[in-house]
Amino acid sequence: MTRFAFNAALLLACLIASPPADALPRHQAVPGGVAVIELPATGAARPQVSFRDRPVMVIAENERWFAVVGIPLSMAPGPASLSIDNPDGSALPLTFVIGNIDYPEQRLTIGNKRQVDPTAEDLERIAGDRREINRAFRSWDREPVDTAFHLPAIGPRSSAFGLRRFFNEQPRSPHSGVDIAAPDKSAVVAPAAGVVVATGDYFFNGNTVLIHHGQGLVTMYCHLSEIDVQDGERLDAGDPIGKIGQTGRVTGPHLHWSLSLNQVRVNPELFLVEPIPAQ
Repeated sequence: MTRFAFNAALLLACLIASPPADALPRHQAVPGGVAVIELPATGAARPQVSFRDRPVMVIAENERWFAVVGIPLSMAPGPASLSIDNPDGSALPLTFVIGNIDYPEQRLTIGNKRQVDPTAEDLERIAGDRREINRAFRSWDREPVDTAFHLPAIGPRSSAFGLRRFFNEQPRSPHSGVDIAAPDKSAVVAPAAGVVVATGDYFFNGNTVLIHHGQGLVTMYCHLSEIDVQDGERLDAGDPIGKIGQTGRVTGPHLHWSLSLNQVRVNPELFLVEPIPAQ
């Protein structure tokens, strides 16, 4: 490809990736963000799209098709490419651009030393927890999805998505969700319709619920004091799923809310129809 053709492809991608209607999540094509990309497809049949060899959510809006792509926090800024899969087995590449973002640092002091330096027995449990959670994150179907999310709990944001975290001055993975501060035992509800795909008491996350909303869009709710749903239960927006708590690795009662899209964690606030109040 010539330099002119490459630059033209990037320009076209920027044009088609502009934020569409309000019913879709907000377009923020950065590491940890969501790219909302209009597809060059027409007709009633939903296009099949993949990104990094994983299926991608595709939503119809105003008689147009949009790919809704989760971008890994670890992905470097620069050009990236979707594949639109044709019925004959061929694939049409569609280029878009991942921008840069600078997430701030957060330093926390954890009193329970095992939550910072787990024992060998703890590590075995953590590995099992990770397998179960990742299995839930791999949930997939081709059902229509409501991406207009409402707040799962009432309270201010106490930790933002993407923070580069240090526990007891030791560097850890970036914050893969949003923390909402709320009183102990206050309600946590489903932000949109979905199916409960996992519940459990996990080493770091404490009492946890995971909900699949369709097409690989999975939300996770951690540190609950109580779980009020069962695996396989179908939920509507606003249905109770548990109560705020401080189980797992915490410094106080709050909800850790994560959102996974095509198996990568992205900023849940991009899906909200109303903002989380500032602290």
